[in-house]
Amino acid sequence: MNITQKILSSHLVEGNMIPGEEIAVRIDQTLTQDATGTMAYLEFEAIGLPRVRTELSVSYVDHNTLQVGFENADDHRFLQSAAARFGVYFSRMGNGICHQVHLERFGKPGKTLLGSDSHTPTCGGLGMLAIGAGGLDVATAMAGYPFYVKMPGVVNIRLHGRPAPWVAAKDIILEVLRRLSVKGGLGKVMEYTGEGIAYLSVPERATITNMGAELGATTSVFPSDEVTRRFLAAQGREQDFVKLLPDPGAEYDEVVDIDLSALEPLIALPHMPDNVVKVSEVAGRRVNQVFIGSCTNSSYTDLMKVAAILKGKIVHPGVSLVIAPGSRQVLTALASNGALADLVGAGARILECACGPCVGVGQSPPSGGISLRTSNRNFEGRSGTADAEIYLVSCETAAASALAGVITDPRDLGEPVQVSMPERFPVDDRMIIPPPEPGADLPLVMGPNIKPLPVAAPLAEQIEGEVLLKVGDNITTDHIMPAGAKILALRSNIPAISMHVFSRVDPTFAERALVAGGIVVGGLNYGQGSSREHAALAPLFLGIKAVLAKSFARIHMQNLVNFGLLPLVFANEADYDDIRQGDRLVIEGLRENLAANTVRVRNTRSGKVYPVKHTLSGRQIDILMAGGLLKYVKQNV
Repeated sequence: MNITQKILSSHLVEGNMIPGEEIAVRIDQTLTQDATGTMAYLEFEAIGLPRVRTELSVSYVDHNTLQVGFENADDHRFLQSAAARFGVYFSRMGNGICHQVHLERFGKPGKTLLGSDSHTPTCGGLGMLAIGAGGLDVATAMAGYPFYVKMPGVVNIRLHGRPAPWVAAKDIILEVLRRLSVKGGLGKVMEYTGEGIAYLSVPERATITNMGAELGATTSVFPSDEVTRRFLAAQGREQDFVKLLPDPGAEYDEVVDIDLSALEPLIALPHMPDNVVKVSEVAGRRVNQVFIGSCTNSSYTDLMKVAAILKGKIVHPGVSLVIAPGSRQVLTALASNGALADLVGAGARILECACGPCVGVGQSPPSGGISLRTSNRNFEGRSGTADAEIYLVSCETAAASALAGVITDPRDLGEPVQVSMPERFPVDDRMIIPPPEPGADLPLVMGPNIKPLPVAAPLAEQIEGEVLLKVGDNITTDHIMPAGAKILALRSNIPAISMHVFSRVDPTFAERALVAGGIVVGGLNYGQGSSREHAALAPLFLGIKAVLAKSFARIHMQNLVNFGLLPLVFANEADYDDIRQGDRLVIEGLRENLAANTVRVRNTRSGKVYPVKHTLSGRQIDILMAGGLLKYVKQNV
């Protein structure tokens, strides 16, 4: 077996491991973050269990750290009270980004991890099967309910040779995105092998698995080998090491070969992570801002390389350089060895250990500005500046460009910097609060911005509604439910945040939907990007009943099902072209036709009837019939 099959088979609860068939998997660990966590713990409370049933669950505060009103601080207080009440570890604000901290302190090879964040696959760099999902899926996993997913195909990405000078892990995953696209990983796991992986540290492997989310992949995973053992030993966790390699002759559904020695520094142009070209092709374009950080590239080795490049130099006067260490451990190490002084001395502005600019919380670029970022997404408007251009690069390219004031190939710097992993990291877990022993009756502390969950009604026999919005391909969850400091603060208040649904696409959408409800029509890969279930919860609150699309991203489609919204796929993609915004669609005989997969949609304007299909399992249909996953789980667990 390959690594993916080994982990899945050891955690299989239901189903057969045949690609495309639904399986149920036991979840060992869960993580939440504060932008999704409040809803997840409200959902867990609604299930009615006194305590989580996982081996380990951790609640992180890393997204909504800008406190310009009471909302975020109230949510953090609620999260801490929920962690204590339900038996969850609580990582305090300032301790770091969930994926970086989990990699450092909790991840274990061979285990399963489900997180309410799409970049949970970061821990695949340790040999975990780590999957992103909506908050309700994580809440049910904390309740001991298995995670259901279609058995993925497994793609073997074989890395050959040694990385060429100045080629970073970020360049490797950008090359994968260039080849496969943001839709190329749908229904698949990316499993990395080959002699080239020996040259990649665990944080570098984690950079690659982190951005596997941009492929639409279920997850990505590396073997657990001697490199893994050394990393865990440096974290004081060598006892957690388990050797995990594919069997000799293991079979895969697809194979992709990459010669690392032939790569050169790459860059993703606006506004998609797969819009990748060589840095040398766009060198010389002016740069206004550089952001080094995010869960993709904020590790110790990342920032040590940046410090080595910047040491003794000064950032270009036309560039604002901001750096966010990924964890308190990373920041402590940089402060102890003098690298932090090198960063500050070069003119870098040091941000807190949090997501920050990656999710549009602070440091928005100037109007029409160009920002180079080491983060994972460059969707239009995500930075907080509507007309900014965001480019995705390695730390090396970012640092070189910050010095020059223009996009710069790091190879122009001469000999590459060399950074080694420390034999021992500065381990200090005092900012992680363990849960109290079972039995304490602890209250949940709720502020006025925390509102009840909207709940769907059981699926009606007929759905009728106006096409409130028709959108194209690759519509992201940022399009549906924008991020940014102002909107993130409303994540616990569905009525308030709902007024921002599709606000960057059509500012009238929420008001129109609230009056009449209706249907959304989309193109290929609808709902790619974040795991945020608010992209389903908020449309539910507005009265959206169904989404018709050419295809769906995995997490978003499951979120729609979880909250009782019907996801349907055009049987003939040409029918998409016939539908106009404002048309009235009727979907009849749903219960019988869903079971037989013979659903038809009638357009009252043209009189045409469109055959549509679904990829729903019988269990997912039952969830829709029940009025969402929460009702279904309460009835069945």
